Amino acid sequence: MNPKDKLSITDWALEDRPREKMMTKGIRALSDAELIAILIGSGNKNETAVELSQRILNSVNGKLSDLGRMTVQDLKDGFNGIGDAKAISILAAVELGRRRKAEDVSLPNKISTSRDAYSYIYPQLADLPQEEFWVILLNNGNRIIDAFRVSQGAINATLVDVKLIMKPALAKLARSIMVCHNHPSGNLKPSNADIDLTKRIKAAAALFDIKLLDHIIIGNETYMSFADSGML
Repeated sequence: MNPKDKLSITDWALEDRPREKMMTKGIRALSDAELIAILIGSGNKNETAVELSQRILNSVNGKLSDLGRMTVQDLKDGFNGIGDAKAISILAAVELGRRRKAEDVSLPNKISTSRDAYSYIYPQLADLPQEEFWVILLNNGNRIIDAFRVSQGAINATLVDVKLIMKPALAKLARSIMVCHNHPSGNLKPSNADIDLTKRIKAAAALFDIKLLDHIIIGNETYMSFADSGML
């Protein structure tokens, strides 16, 4: 078929158009590609919105979590017909889904194990395309006082100023802390920089009688614990 002869969505049977299909059959009847097609509204001269959306999904093996790791520039560079507005719409929708998932998780208010720490911090670090470093402050009963991001970095590194960890820990009278960061690559092996940073945080905390309980590395819905691995 000549590209010029290609049917647009408006030429499809009513029941096959994503918006009309949603109205008549309900939103759960739509495929992921059809949902994305509603977001972007149109395709390009060679593809309908659904075909373009399916190609975007194919590029991440159908995994919405991997789609969430893409950037606006990735989508613009990789797919004809995707500009700033469409790319932003896609990533905003994926982020809303991530936040809804985070709300549905029953988060612990007390950290007793590395799994507790992972469950608590995972919603903040899931699917990010860049590294982020977070700190959890705990009281004497290991109940959470606060959790905050210390730094945001590149795809495979982030710089952390230990003073930015200790200042709020002292101000909020934390008795112990746990630190966490993600590896967007999914590789959970700590780097030499990760190991060195853990030692520096532990030493700085000890000066103020604050205990570093663990350093958690998160990647692809699993984690690595320094404490469980005997590295503290």
